[in-house]
Amino acid sequence: MTAQLPSGVGAVGADAGTRRGVVLIALAAAQFMVVLNSSIVNVALSSIRDGLGLNPASLSWVVDGYLVAFGGLLLLGGRLADVFRRRAVFLAGLAIFVASSVACALAPTGLVLIGARVVQGAGGAVMAPAALSIVMSLFPDGPDRARALGVWGGVSGAGGIAGVLLGGVLSQTLGWPWIFLINVPVGVLVALVAVRSVRSLPAAGGTFDLAGAVTVTLAMAALTYGLVSGPQEGWGSRMTLGALVIGLIALIAFLGVERRAADPLVPLRVLARARLATANMIMLLVGAVTVGLFYFLPQYQQLVLGMSPIQTSLAQLPIAVTITGGGLLAPRIARAVGIRPALAGGLALLVAGVLWLAVRASTTFAGLVGPFLLIGAGIGVSFVYVTSLAVADSLPGEAGLVSGLVNTTRQMGGALGLATLIAVATGATATPHFSAAFATTAAITGLALLLALTPALRER
Repeated sequence: MTAQLPSGVGAVGADAGTRRGVVLIALAAAQFMVVLNSSIVNVALSSIRDGLGLNPASLSWVVDGYLVAFGGLLLLGGRLADVFRRRAVFLAGLAIFVASSVACALAPTGLVLIGARVVQGAGGAVMAPAALSIVMSLFPDGPDRARALGVWGGVSGAGGIAGVLLGGVLSQTLGWPWIFLINVPVGVLVALVAVRSVRSLPAAGGTFDLAGAVTVTLAMAALTYGLVSGPQEGWGSRMTLGALVIGLIALIAFLGVERRAADPLVPLRVLARARLATANMIMLLVGAVTVGLFYFLPQYQQLVLGMSPIQTSLAQLPIAVTITGGGLLAPRIARAVGIRPALAGGLALLVAGVLWLAVRASTTFAGLVGPFLLIGAGIGVSFVYVTSLAVADSLPGEAGLVSGLVNTTRQMGGALGLATLIAVATGATATPHFSAAFATTAAITGLALLLALTPALRER
């Protein structure tokens, strides 16, 4: 008797469970690349600066250009995955991502590199929500989905720290172009698995809300731009204020469009769901913590502890291991104690690890192991639980939208957190500014912990 395969997985003579596992690994690898490329350039920035002769303002946009495009287009990417065929949308986003990675590696000037990073962020914004939407369609609600989201959350969390690891190793050994070229073989393998093993899942249908897509993309891109440019240009500068004002006006216009649209890009009823809204607020704060933390940790290790890029990367291996392990163990922990207590515990570990850095900042590698283990475990389990809670109430046809929404809040949180922490750090001098940044990070995580304890996240 032939095993019945779940909808969306090809039947090419393989066991259903094995086939779904292969697809999950491939899609998680795509998500890994997306998260990886938001952090991999941090350790390699000095090599990029020297190679292309960039000034500090231009150099910052090698990171921020990706962040602005990715955060600005995620909701649009999520809706594309719902209206059109998910596999086709995923493959299109993957093709854009891989092609722009090659363009980044071959960029002859800083301007070309920044432009390619913007396109790379756009490809990631299309690819990421489509990938998560496919995962949700392959794994029904229950233990299977919990395990799948555990893998997804662990891989996503590990992507940020792996960016730091690979950024240091590749830039110091093979040269900075390889931090982008590494996406090519991974992308090709993911595409082959998707074409071979994932059926062309039917589209949810509906019209495409062009006005909503334009206004929300403009709002997210402008707000993200304003947040990341504030610490560099000054919060009172014409560029920063103009971007923030445009973003707020576009956001108000978007809400007006969605209220009147027959088939809105983001139905306002979705935003009114208490559990989804609270989970997204927590994701906003966790995104702020992770992006800011991984921005400052490499600098702290290199400027204060005198580590080389490779030493910086290797020193953060405990974070990578515990992020991945925490993500994989998260479903078992949740079954034992429940998602809310497990999420609160994960955030408490993260608070403890960051406070350890802030209060007793170490000057040796051995002294970093303790806080790094706590930070990694906290991030690993927290991402899984917040994602699970955010997608728990999604209805048929909303998978891409909800996954796009949770990814958008994560990226917006990253932009907001990085802007806040840079503002805090530049208010001090030399070594003390790292302690101030770490203490602020702990405070943001504490706020997320308080939200995790609210009744809105009560499981049903």
